[in-house]
Amino acid sequence: MTAWLLVTMVALSGGLGLAQEKPVPKDSARLTVPGCAYARLFLVDISPEHEMTPTDLKPGRRLRLSGPKALLQEIKARQGSMVELTGLMRKSDLVEQGVGLAGGKIRIMPGRSPVGATGGPDSTITQAVIDVESWRLLNVTCPER
Repeated sequence: MTAWLLVTMVALSGGLGLAQEKPVPKDSARLTVPGCAYARLFLVDISPEHEMTPTDLKPGRRLRLSGPKALLQEIKARQGSMVELTGLMRKSDLVEQGVGLAGGKIRIMPGRSPVGATGGPDSTITQAVIDVESWRLLNVTCPER
């Protein structure tokens, strides 16, 4: 009886561990990125805990947030505080397109005129999207925009 109980508990705990995390599609990568959220815009920043993140996303990079509405509302409620997001992003969006000038604040795309970091209403540059799975508060205030 005790052996049966032990085997059942091990089987259940192994099944729960697998159900917590979604599998990553072949064209995507799971990232953990520190930064500041402003509504559905996320600005990548350096972690205040000085942890090295294994991503190629440079500080100042802009991402559009996607995910469950309740999760995005929680992040929006913490606007002004630095957060760390974990989510899925396409591998093709990890690399910035074009050639960077002026410290990367201006990107020159082949066949297009230079566009500043803010883009513009007529900008044809698509923003990278991160599908948010979870977040945590870093207890540091964000710099003013």
